[in-house]
Amino acid sequence: MARLVVEGDELVVALSWWERPAAHRRDVRVPVSAIRQVTVEPDWWRALRGMRGRGTWIPGVLSIGTRTYPGGTDFAAVRARGRRPVVCVDLEGPSPCARLAVTDPDPAATARAVRAAAGL
Repeated sequence: MARLVVEGDELVVALSWWERPAAHRRDVRVPVSAIRQVTVEPDWWRALRGMRGRGTWIPGVLSIGTRTYPGGTDFAAVRARGRRPVVCVDLEGPSPCARLAVTDPDPAATARAVRAAAGL
């Protein structure tokens, strides 16, 4: 399962061994300075914006990879089965994505850690 991890001045979406080929990429790294907002979305489907791009999408099961919409590109590592909250990190500035959306087993703790690293 993907994890959001702060490593120095970067926020990393650390993908598991099977998520890397599904996403068609290795871990996603963005500068902590690009973090604008961190929220926890209780409904996985509300965290996903736009249309699927590069990656794997199985309706009602998972979305791993990029998603494009008129405002930019998001990266999602979301498992849809069951009621799984998603940590959403909205970004700005020097970032390859507008949002990171990651399913997390302890979303509240992860969101607190990311907010603390970003000074929010």
